[in-house]
Amino acid sequence: MAPDSEQRLMALESHIAHQDGTIEDLSEMVNKQWATIEALQRELSQMQARLGRVEDDTGPAQPDHQPPPHY
Repeated sequence: MAPDSEQRLMALESHIAHQDGTIEDLSEMVNKQWATIEALQRELSQMQARLGRVEDDTGPAQPDHQPPPHY
């Protein structure tokens, strides 16, 4: 193999190795973010259920813009 071709091949192999590392890092990041999203979705569902129970216990909220009862 010609020296120039060998250098080009080594540069390409180095570039591919760097890209493989970047892909692995990004994949790990996506997996962590997905786990966070799933945890936040569970927490949101729990909070919505708690809010629903509180609303059931207190009744519907009265809007602030209603006139006082003496009108």
